[in-house]
Amino acid sequence: MPRLLVFGDSLSFQGPESPCAADEPRLWPNIAADALGGSADVVASAGWTARDAWWSMTGDPRVWADLKHADVVILAVGSMDTLPSPLPTYLRGGLKYLRPAGLRRAVRKTYLAAQPRLAVVLRGRPRVLPAKLTVHYLDRAVYALRVLRPEMPVVAVLPSVHRASSYGNVHTGREETAGAIAAWSRRVDVPLLNLAEVVGEHVLSGRGNPDGMHWGWEGHALVGKAMAALLGPLLAPGEPSAGT
Repeated sequence: MPRLLVFGDSLSFQGPESPCAADEPRLWPNIAADALGGSADVVASAGWTARDAWWSMTGDPRVWADLKHADVVILAVGSMDTLPSPLPTYLRGGLKYLRPAGLRRAVRKTYLAAQPRLAVVLRGRPRVLPAKLTVHYLDRAVYALRVLRPEMPVVAVLPSVHRASSYGNVHTGREETAGAIAAWSRRVDVPLLNLAEVVGEHVLSGRGNPDGMHWGWEGHALVGKAMAALLGPLLAPGEPSAGT
């Protein structure tokens, strides 16, 4: 009964129409866990990057408890790192704190209208998180996990793709980040699931979420099955769960 601990972004819990509760069986973490005869705990939020996963791992006491019982950790972050971010992250993230509410709504509406145009004009730069920082935080996470639980497998992902009009259909940052993560994974021996290979056709053909970024249930099924196939050899058959 392996327990999967998934650090993710909205790709881990967004369905074809709206966000879902983490225990929705059609989400890919639960499909992967079910295929392995286990369960999944999902730690995620919209827009999370590798940096957010690291902050959660080191700052959330609920995660500390989950880590004691997990049999494998999946670092399913990095896709959002590659998105265009015309405003620096600290400014974009700070919009929700503007007051009064009318000002906040007006500024947010203006930014969302400008974002796709700016993404095109600036050719996808700056990105939400530079590739070197994505690798930096993934590396710190894996190092910490191996100190805490040296026997526990850790896997990661290569970024997904998108056709989102909200970003002007611009995704120039993906290849650099994917290359950096791939080189890092070879260096630290962390297996990878290439999301673009698994779900790319699903997204780019328009069969996913209408927003052009998230997945339909078909996409979740593809990723869940692929993740289970990656994890299967890493989980020794017959070995008792860390939580038992």
